[in-house]
Amino acid sequence: MASISVEHLFKRYPSGTLALSDVNLDIGEGEFVAVVGPSGCGKSTLLRIMAELDTPTEGRIVTEGGAGRKGGLPSAVVFQEQSLFPWMRVGENVAFAFDSLGLPKSEVRRRVDKELALVGLANFANAYPHELSGGMKQRAAVARAFAVDPPVLYMDEPFGALDEQTRVGLANELMSLWERTRKTVVFITHGIEEAVTLADRVVVLSAHPGTVKAIIPIDFPRPRDAVALRGEPKFGEYVVRIWDLLR
Repeated sequence: MASISVEHLFKRYPSGTLALSDVNLDIGEGEFVAVVGPSGCGKSTLLRIMAELDTPTEGRIVTEGGAGRKGGLPSAVVFQEQSLFPWMRVGENVAFAFDSLGLPKSEVRRRVDKELALVGLANFANAYPHELSGGMKQRAAVARAFAVDPPVLYMDEPFGALDEQTRVGLANELMSLWERTRKTVVFITHGIEEAVTLADRVVVLSAHPGTVKAIIPIDFPRPRDAVALRGEPKFGEYVVRIWDLLR
C-alpha cells in the first residue's frame, strides 16, 4: 500500500491546451478514491500522470511506501479498453504481467490460479479473449492487476463500456478484492452512483481545465453491497450533491 500526494499539478499540451490546473490532492494509504468530473476535464490525464504514463508540465506526484513487495510491481493500471492480448489464453494474459519480475513458473502459476478463482474465471484459464463476454474480459484484466500485488492500483473507467447489471456485479467483486488486500486505489469514472458505491472519498473535478472542485467523504460502513446500498436514502443524497457540483 502507499500514500500519494499530488502537488500543484499542471498539464499543458504543446498545442497550448491546458488540461489540468493546480491540482492538489492527498490520498491515504489503503484508501479507495474515486474521481468524477465532466467529459474533457482531465480525469484520465491526471490518472496517467499519477501512474507515470505521462508527465506534468508543472508540479509533482509524491508516492510513499509504494516500492512494491517482493515479486510485485509498485503500481498497476486497468483501462476501459480491452487490454487482453487476443492471441494469448486468459491464463497467459494474466501471467504476462510477471514477465519482468523473474519469479519461478510455479509461483506465477499459483498467483494466476488464485486471482482467476477470486474473479470467477477459474474454468476459463485456457479460453481466448474472443470467447469471453465484456464483463469476463474486465474480470481477467482486474485479476492481472491484483496478481502482481501492487501497493497502488489505478483504474481508468474499467467498467465504463459494460451494461449496468454487469457493472454492479463487478463493483461487488472489486470491493471484495479490495477488502481482502486494502490496496490504495484511484478509480476514474463517469458514473456518480458507481463512485459513491465504491469510494471512501469522491473527488469532483471542475470543467476544463480540471482542478479539484470538491472532495466528498462517503460515510457508509464496509463491507458494502452495491445493490443494497442504492436503497439507502443517504445514497441518493450523495448522488444529488455530486450532480449539483457537476452542473
